[in-house]
Amino acid sequence: MVQSTIEQIPVLVICGPTGSGKTALALSLAEKIPLEIISADSRQIYRRMDIGTAKASRLEQAAVPHHMIDLIEPDQNYSVAEFVDRSRILIPKIAARGKIPCIVGGTGLYIRALLGGLADLPSSDSELRKQLQQRESAEGSGSLFRELQQVDPATAAVIHPNNIIRIVRALEVSIISGRKMSELKSEHGFSEQPYRVLKLAPDFPRAELYSRINQRAEQMISSGLVREVEDLVDNYSFDLKALQTLGYREVVHYLKADTTAAQMLDDMQKYTRQYAKRQLTWFRKEPEIIWLDSSMKSDKVVRSIEDFLL
Repeated sequence: MVQSTIEQIPVLVICGPTGSGKTALALSLAEKIPLEIISADSRQIYRRMDIGTAKASRLEQAAVPHHMIDLIEPDQNYSVAEFVDRSRILIPKIAARGKIPCIVGGTGLYIRALLGGLADLPSSDSELRKQLQQRESAEGSGSLFRELQQVDPATAAVIHPNNIIRIVRALEVSIISGRKMSELKSEHGFSEQPYRVLKLAPDFPRAELYSRINQRAEQMISSGLVREVEDLVDNYSFDLKALQTLGYREVVHYLKADTTAAQMLDDMQKYTRQYAKRQLTWFRKEPEIIWLDSSMKSDKVVRSIEDFLL
């Protein structure tokens, strides 16, 4: 391995599926290790959206400094690039205070982009995208994927043949830039990794994780999620994009009288379980993650982190 010529900042990452206790683990570790939390959650950036995004409570945020929470209003746009830019400023500042930057969240793309770099890809072209989709219809299913295999085999190798959205995007990038998407991505990783990273993820048997998800949905409802959504609708509208996300959209359907209260809860639980399954698929592909058995003693985890810091 080539030795880095820059001093690497140690960064702790606690990731994994929704409902797995990431925040609770981070808060418990903070009692023994000086750290500050950077939220890697694509919805906790929004103000007024607390219950449905499972934000740390005010008391928890007061006990341990939290960053990347309550940054913008729910009707404002936010991108992964903005998350990366802000976080890269925060990390050395936290380290300079003698604390460990701790990335906590389940938005895998945010974490991957922060730690591995973010490719500067060309903006989408709606007309070109439309033309490509029309070609797929005219030439038959799979035609664009076969073309991508010829144009950019490295990118085609990591895209499912039926994922037409990603296939079209990869061809679009190739046509606009004149270069392969795989090449552009490889060039925009870090030339030298500025962080030394330890990734941890709470691990539960699937049945137990799903039970936790079901219980958390019930708790969100009892804690006032419906009232939270009503306030958002009053201040914005049912068309607010942030309300089309998991948990909120089910409440919206209830408020529109499209479902009953029981169906709202059942849908929240079902769709959250499905989302957690997709998150697990994403994170299981990250070989450097250390999966922590739910029975693992916290002092053993702390020792592992201390060894990493040393």
